Amino acid sequence: MAEPVTPRVLWTNWAGNQRTTAEVIRPGTVAETVAAVRAAAAQGRRIRPVGSGHSFTALAVTDGYHLQPGGDPLAGPLDGLADRPGGGPLAGPGDGPLAGPGGGAGVRVDVDRRQVTVPAGTTLRALNRLLDRHGLALPNLGDIDAQTIAGAISTGTHGTGARLGCLATAVTALTLVTGTGEVLRCSADQHPDVFAAARVSLGALGILVDVTLQCVDAFVLHAHERPARLGDVLADLPALVEAHDHVEFFWFPYTDRVQVKTNDRVPVDDRPLSRWRGWLDDDLLANTVFGAACRLGRAVPALAPTISATAAGLLGERRYTGRSDRVFCSPRRVRFTEMEYALPRAALPEALDALRRIVDTLPTRVLFPAEVRFTAADDIWLSHGHGRDSAYLAIHQYAGMPYEPYFRAFERVATDLAGRPHWGKLHWRDAESLAPAYPRFADFQRLRDRLDPHRVFANPHLTHLLGP
Repeated sequence: MAEPVTPRVLWTNWAGNQRTTAEVIRPGTVAETVAAVRAAAAQGRRIRPVGSGHSFTALAVTDGYHLQPGGDPLAGPLDGLADRPGGGPLAGPGDGPLAGPGGGAGVRVDVDRRQVTVPAGTTLRALNRLLDRHGLALPNLGDIDAQTIAGAISTGTHGTGARLGCLATAVTALTLVTGTGEVLRCSADQHPDVFAAARVSLGALGILVDVTLQCVDAFVLHAHERPARLGDVLADLPALVEAHDHVEFFWFPYTDRVQVKTNDRVPVDDRPLSRWRGWLDDDLLANTVFGAACRLGRAVPALAPTISATAAGLLGERRYTGRSDRVFCSPRRVRFTEMEYALPRAALPEALDALRRIVDTLPTRVLFPAEVRFTAADDIWLSHGHGRDSAYLAIHQYAGMPYEPYFRAFERVATDLAGRPHWGKLHWRDAESLAPAYPRFADFQRLRDRLDPHRVFANPHLTHLLGP
């Protein structure tokens, strides 16, 4: 067994809704990762990779070992306040708990080919800063940068962009340690079936050691945020989505108000957001004030409609430019639970209409806005966007407030509309329900049988999702 192995310790995710106790393994090399997997298999025990804890599901819960990276290999003094206008180090919810060890091939940057290879335990925040120093960037990002790269791709983390897929579509190669201790270097040319499955694999096929990503030249985004009416946005939605590089909007419960954000590439950073305005909007209003309002709403639920309307009214219009990752990512310090579904784009208006009715009739109140984003189709077997352009509809509930009646009601709607649940967000779908939603689901199950025949990487949640 790789060293060090700690005694059983309590682990909780960022939202606080998942917890487990496990012995922790921190391998520093591929050989130590292989040894850890083989030792666990020989003992008849399970091993689960775990990274930043930014998933809402039970993917990391285990009665066996936790395999954790030995520390972010790219972390350093840049991880502070100075690199984020208007905000400090991010601590927010992301899309996945999975991460590989800090060993592997190490960091390699090929500027000419615009490719980077990093250990799987590297955080997105550190990766973005590394890329910027080489004049590169990822083509798209979500709004959180605290996740490890392995966790982000393994759960299907995505941003928004009608012509862009999830983050895993940027992966050109990866190294995987399977349940039998075999080391596979996978790409479109090497083990292509494993490559098609392992980019979004929920940690069910093996331990990711390193990941190679196709990047683009560093770019600047112009962000435009504005309030609008939901009906107006939906009436013009196809044109809006096609007219901009990135589009998302937030609907405020109990109102007809939304906040629309569009991001577009521009040649120069000529309208930067001042530190004062960034602090006011992103720290004070979006985190400190909103957090206080949520605590009030949790104590006095009847105030939820007033809080939602007030929050919508406080968000005005703003325009600014900035480095792409700084515009994509923002602080998220108010804790919550979340469900998100990828829907066929044409189904979005029906889903939103049903969601509004659900919110109005719930016995519990909702304090968080719903978020809508868009992605392009891809060919990754268990990607939410496999084979179709998608609209993502995410719903949230403030930490400590009842969420299950709300989430289950929306899940019934989303399932009927051919929705696919985000792997890192809460849902109650099982293998029987998920199989028809993914054309390559049976292929993934067969590959899992081959790569992890003894279910070294299994846990109850994976068994529920993928079958025994």
